[in-house]
Amino acid sequence: MHAMQYEITLPADYDMGVIRHRVATRGHLLDDFPGLGIKAYLMRERGEDSPVNQYAPFYLWTRPEGMNAFLWGAGFQGIVQDFGRPVVQHWTGLAYEEGPASGALPRTATRHRSAVPQSVAPADAVEAALEESRRLAKTPGAVATALAADPRHWELLHFTLWDDDPAPQARGERYQVLHLSSPEQDRLGEGRQW
Repeated sequence: MHAMQYEITLPADYDMGVIRHRVATRGHLLDDFPGLGIKAYLMRERGEDSPVNQYAPFYLWTRPEGMNAFLWGAGFQGIVQDFGRPVVQHWTGLAYEEGPASGALPRTATRHRSAVPQSVAPADAVEAALEESRRLAKTPGAVATALAADPRHWELLHFTLWDDDPAPQARGERYQVLHLSSPEQDRLGEGRQW
């Protein structure tokens, strides 16, 4: 499993209806994309929960060939044409769990990134993060949660989809889920990825 996200931060007065329309008219195009486990079409609006307007799709790929086909194909070129070329962040997958609300269509998502301190052994940090992932996966309202790592920057990432508002204990940025494409969600594999 590979996690991937790009963030397109938009002006404070940007009409976020444009993003909603974009997703409503184009979101279905990846509903059967080979190698894609999940694509959550995420958006957050400047205001109470966010300092910025942002379109920030998040992907869980079942295999790198799917990710490569998307990045070098027509799908991503549409983003580049309309918004410029964003930085594409990616992490190697460590764990995936479905939650008690796994059958529900997610309405919100949280993403929490944390650095692995120099004083902590990476394996110890991952074990602690796996425990946190298991707790998140058991939280009422959790649809699914993923844990991933970026060893270049020694960063851990928790991504969780929620059937409604995130649980109060959920940390990180909060997003609206405008659409979910999940052609190979069943191939993401439950639990630890090694």
